[in-house]
Amino acid sequence: MSAADEIFIRMCKDILENGTSTEGEKVRPRWEDGTSAYTIKQFGVVNRYDLSKEFPAITLRRTPIKSAVDELLWIWQKKSDNVNDFDGHIWDAWADENGSIGKAYGYQMGVKHKYKEGMMDQVDRVIYDLKNNPYSRRILTNIYVHQDLSEMNLYPCAYSMTFNVTKPKDGDKLVLNTILNQRSQDILAANAWNVAQYAALTHMMAQCCDMQVGQFVHVIADAHIYDRHVPVIKELIQREAYPAPKFVMNPDIKDFYKFTKDDFAFEDYKYGPPVDKIPVAI
Repeated sequence: MSAADEIFIRMCKDILENGTSTEGEKVRPRWEDGTSAYTIKQFGVVNRYDLSKEFPAITLRRTPIKSAVDELLWIWQKKSDNVNDFDGHIWDAWADENGSIGKAYGYQMGVKHKYKEGMMDQVDRVIYDLKNNPYSRRILTNIYVHQDLSEMNLYPCAYSMTFNVTKPKDGDKLVLNTILNQRSQDILAANAWNVAQYAALTHMMAQCCDMQVGQFVHVIADAHIYDRHVPVIKELIQREAYPAPKFVMNPDIKDFYKFTKDDFAFEDYKYGPPVDKIPVAI
């Protein structure tokens, strides 16, 4: 099995066996029929993936890398808050009549801030520092902006990305490591998706800044499985798993803003059957 499968299975078993239930408590999420959406949760899950060895794609079911990257580019490259700017529909439930999700995600990435080097948004600042000041311990993004929360249709779940560069003991090419911080994650609906897209982002930034990839660490404050997802998860983690696919990214792209979803693919990807019609709590 892939390393990502092993981590996913271990995490799910830990949540199911050792997690705590929110059943009977006052909770915000609701199912489409209006009933409360309870969870089994585990606090402070930390998963570490070595990107230098393999790409973290689970094989228990398929992770659509092009779609995952498309959403990532919508936030980080297009810096958009409008669902009409990418091909997916996962944000439709939080969009208004014009397609806007408010001052969330891509909007925050596009806000320019004053630095001594000039006005830059958070993405351009990351790229600038990786190229000009790679050993800085201040290379990060943060889109959980309290003053704008009232104008967000959904508070950011994946809210912070930290970039840290190390020098290998042998070789001259610097190593890019990253940490993704999430306040909350729906494990069935989002875990494999988020892991793949932020691992891909690490690869993109490394290639654009002439580095090699290293560690990707995923920190989840509230890792939860919804009550109606429990039987699906139990079946999923019992499936046969396969070796990790080969991650392919267009090697000719050196400008982050030139990437498209079609520059990414998996090769030799063997995976289990789909999990259809996952109920989503909103």
